[in-house]
Amino acid sequence: MEAVKKHQGCPARLRADRGTENGHVKQMLMFMKRTGSDLYVDNCYLEGSSNCNQRIEQWWGFLRKHNAQYWMDFFAMLKDIGCFTGDFLDKALIQFCFMDLVQAELDATVNLWNSHRIRPSKNHKVPSGRPVVMYTCKELYGEQDYLCSVTDDEVNACLEECTNKGLFTCDETVFELCSLLMEEEDRQKPHCAEEAALLYHFLRDKIL
Repeated sequence: MEAVKKHQGCPARLRADRGTENGHVKQMLMFMKRTGSDLYVDNCYLEGSSNCNQRIEQWWGFLRKHNAQYWMDFFAMLKDIGCFTGDFLDKALIQFCFMDLVQAELDATVNLWNSHRIRPSKNHKVPSGRPVVMYTCKELYGEQDYLCSVTDDEVNACLEECTNKGLFTCDETVFELCSLLMEEEDRQKPHCAEEAALLYHFLRDKIL
């Protein structure tokens, strides 16, 4: 919904898997397009497994290679050495110590994907170029804009059904306690995974 609000419109058509959250996305899209007149009004949301979608599978592979696999291995290592049990406190501490780092790397990965070059294919129906240019300069590729305009009232109605991230990366009480312990020990915000791991062990030992 942040993207819809930013671009003042929703996509003409959307494809996703059958996840719980995507059910909410489906209802919001159908609500915003209920008075539309384009070809996809009655078929604006497609459901299907991701392995049947080559484009999203390519993206997942890119994300895993450049970002996700590292963190999956890193957190698995914490679990293997007995430093993560999966309980409420451990999850909150992981969020407190690592969330900003993970988000920053996700944002960087998105920028890398959007600016990478898609090489020309033998299939002339497959476009080539940089995604950010292909999206913003559609006319260069002979494409039309599939953004469907929405009203402020429609956006606000959907936003009321959303849960915002909030000011805290984890449970508010744990966040405040961790911030206090860091201040008492003159600990700085971590800038890399190793620093975040040291902070995680420090806070875990202090609280437990």
